[in-house]
Amino acid sequence: MTDKDHNQRIEILGYVLMLIIFALITRLVFLQIAHGQDYKRLSDNNRIKLMPIMAPRGLFYDRNNIPLVSNRPGFTVSLVPIEGPISENVINTLATYLNMKPEQIREKVAKLDNPLEPVRVKDDVGPDIVTKIKEHQDELPGVIIEIQSVRNYINKELAAHIFGYVSEISDAELEKKKAQGYKSGNIIGKFGLEQVFDKEIRGEDGGSQIEVDVNGRPMRMLGRKEPVLGNSLVLTIDAKIQKAAEQAIDNRLRYLQTRLGNINAKAGAAVVLNPKTGEVLAMVSRPTFNPNDFNGGISAKNWKAINDNPFNPMSNRAIAGEYPPGSTFKIITGTAALELGKVTPEEKILDTGHHWLIPKGNAMGEALGWISFKDALSKSDNVYFYEMGNRLGIDNLERYARQFGLGAPTGIELKGEAEGLVANQRYKQEVYGEDWYLSETFDAAIGQGFQLATPIQMATVMSQVANGGHRFRPYLVTKELAPDGSVAKTFQPEEVGKVDISDRTLNLIRSALYDVARPGGTAAYVFDGFPIPIAGKTGTAENPHGDDHGWFVAYAPFDNPTVVVAVVVEQGGFGSDSAAPIARKILEKRKKPDTPNQSTQTRLPRSNLSYSKNRKGGQLPSFPILAYLRPAVIVPPTSAYRRAS
Repeated sequence: MTDKDHNQRIEILGYVLMLIIFALITRLVFLQIAHGQDYKRLSDNNRIKLMPIMAPRGLFYDRNNIPLVSNRPGFTVSLVPIEGPISENVINTLATYLNMKPEQIREKVAKLDNPLEPVRVKDDVGPDIVTKIKEHQDELPGVIIEIQSVRNYINKELAAHIFGYVSEISDAELEKKKAQGYKSGNIIGKFGLEQVFDKEIRGEDGGSQIEVDVNGRPMRMLGRKEPVLGNSLVLTIDAKIQKAAEQAIDNRLRYLQTRLGNINAKAGAAVVLNPKTGEVLAMVSRPTFNPNDFNGGISAKNWKAINDNPFNPMSNRAIAGEYPPGSTFKIITGTAALELGKVTPEEKILDTGHHWLIPKGNAMGEALGWISFKDALSKSDNVYFYEMGNRLGIDNLERYARQFGLGAPTGIELKGEAEGLVANQRYKQEVYGEDWYLSETFDAAIGQGFQLATPIQMATVMSQVANGGHRFRPYLVTKELAPDGSVAKTFQPEEVGKVDISDRTLNLIRSALYDVARPGGTAAYVFDGFPIPIAGKTGTAENPHGDDHGWFVAYAPFDNPTVVVAVVVEQGGFGSDSAAPIARKILEKRKKPDTPNQSTQTRLPRSNLSYSKNRKGGQLPSFPILAYLRPAVIVPPTSAYRRAS
């Protein structure tokens, strides 16, 4: 080989080497400059995970600043995709430990929007599950345990239908709320105030950047954003009155079933209002449920107990239960008759036990003889009010019923409120295609037939009698509080209607209702010895599906009303037996006139979640405390009116 050939080969080798170096540099530029960020992201996906931290929801306080709904830390089982899709083996094993179907976990994985985020599989798991997962961590790569905020209903069933419950967002809800920032796996309000104020109380989620090893175990924190507590709510309800009302209903239902033989008296409702403002002081519906059972998804056992209950514990009967109002409707019939001059207070009508036009009469055929308006209302005489219906006609009855707010929702914040039904000719013609009969006017005049009302509607009717004819929209929330305790929003009383009623008529109605709880009245034996003068009205509503429903509506004190009570007991029989004793127990917890205590300060309780910041406390408004009156002893009935409506 000549030197010339040798030099040529070295020169070619140099060119090849330069070409290789150029190709490597070009590839390096391509990888690090043109697509460097893409490959860095892919690397970080395997090394860094975004761990969302759910914001604690705002707290609920009663009117006296007593916390009723709070948050607590709970364990959440999550899946972290590390190197591609979660394996079927991990899904099947985890499903066994969590007592879930593998399909449920697969559905959650499929909904994941961001591959960096963990898939939240099950919230609020017990320590036994946490221990089991930790013991088998090697078999479950990518399975982690997070500590997240869990809703805590402090008194369990107390006010469940007011508060509602929270649970994971459904596909249908996500479709509607995605534009508002909701994501798959979010916990949202499903019912009650939790649902209505979800946007205000859900807070702002935080998160952490966590470096994980090949098994998905956290190694170190790279960054953190603290969650922000949602707005809290100060409610109108009084926890002590709420507890008294719930206990009174529970005890009376047991008594009716075991002592009076009303075996189907298993449902009812009560509403307590401030007649001067429309504030709801208490609201009870029975049967009920424990909202805590829905945390982490309700168990099959608990859901079966709810679903199989024929009395539907999830129904808020206080606003959605529609019942014939029975003799409580006589307040409206009497108002219409007096205002339109169809009867005078002095006129007496002969009650022979049955009306002379249509054979309809009093309970058990009782005859009260010649009777005037005041006695007829206090003794709940059917024959007298049949005649009032005869003189008024159905159209006038309808007009005054609507003036009192019947036949339309009251407008309370809660969803699912029923509108009831005011008996009228148009309804019968449209629904049944039939003409109206006089006998149906008679039924309507005493709150039967087509008439339907909810407990909250009857509470507003009684409020209008108590306050002079003003109809306020019932409401449950007085303030929204920001996380620092400052007032973000206030809610004021709202007058939505007024009854056209003269002082003379109003005073006569009140006087008759005052006599209901005095000797000779239909609730006399229930309120015997009661230390506060009240005005009330019993009612017994015929029920074609079983025993009669019992009603009682009242306000107290008589001379300066500060509280209205409406109670209904399904299949409880006579209102004096079933509903009136409940109302008495509630009225024993009546509140004093408002005297705000300016020295009272309450801080928002600090969260017990390790990731929450300590927030600056703020002053909450002070409210009056309750006056506790001596317990009442209900004596056995001695009056002939015990069995009247």
